[in-house]
Amino acid sequence: MADDRNLRFGTRAIHAGQRPDPSTGAIMTPIYQTSTYVQAAPGQHLGYEYSRTGNPTRAALEANLASLESAAHGLCFGSGLAATDAVLKLLQSGDHVVAGDDLYGGTYRIFERVYRPFGLDFTFVDASDPANVERAMKPNTKLVWIETPTNPLLKISDIAALSALCRQKKVLSVVDNTFATPYLQRPIELGADIVVHSATKYLGGHSDVVGGAVITDDPALHERLAFIQNAAGGVPGPMDCFLVLRGTKTLAVRLDRHQSNAARVVEFLTAHAKVGRVYYPGLPEHPGHDIA
Repeated sequence: MADDRNLRFGTRAIHAGQRPDPSTGAIMTPIYQTSTYVQAAPGQHLGYEYSRTGNPTRAALEANLASLESAAHGLCFGSGLAATDAVLKLLQSGDHVVAGDDLYGGTYRIFERVYRPFGLDFTFVDASDPANVERAMKPNTKLVWIETPTNPLLKISDIAALSALCRQKKVLSVVDNTFATPYLQRPIELGADIVVHSATKYLGGHSDVVGGAVITDDPALHERLAFIQNAAGGVPGPMDCFLVLRGTKTLAVRLDRHQSNAARVVEFLTAHAKVGRVYYPGLPEHPGHDIA
């Protein structure tokens, strides 16, 4: 992983975490479609034991995503919400979470309809101003959930400022980086503790796979999250992991085109007589423009 960090993003997207298959020399990571693995002798595993616990295709994707986020550890899940669920399992009844007030609907639903009845407390604020987050904190606040840019209004939060606040308060900082992707934004580099992704979106890139990921540079957090991943079992299959790996290879090229396309659409809409307002961080008048 340390060597991968010296490579440029596009090179890491293609190669990080992926080595030629040792038995065949295949350049592409194989789809290890297996549930169990041969042992050298009873109780002597050859690196893998059971595919809920670990699978070579999944391991390649986890290493790839960790490298793209400039982190040491990645864990993959069956969906973005399964990844979110794993992070929330770090908490316990009575804990408090501060989150932005413009969240992906599925995130809001799991907060309010699943975890609030289990005893977690949530406060939603305009996280584009760190002062709002600080005012919302309580003695039992354990986690701040940052989605930036937000879905759907594209609000922008200052990850570095919020991460510094969380460190000061001894609170976990979690960033949903689905919309920006690590090509445009790397929260770990800005001080965040955990990054969450729905790999279904830009990472996969082809509308043919559902997946999620949790990434951290903290070995203790990784150990806790890996235990949750294995114990709760919300893991993706090897075919899903292969498809996301296929997607990350073209992430840089696709995001460049997405940005140029978006700029053209914004140019058209801002000049349209029937459009009252365009929400786009690339516009100088957007309140989050300078941070973005």
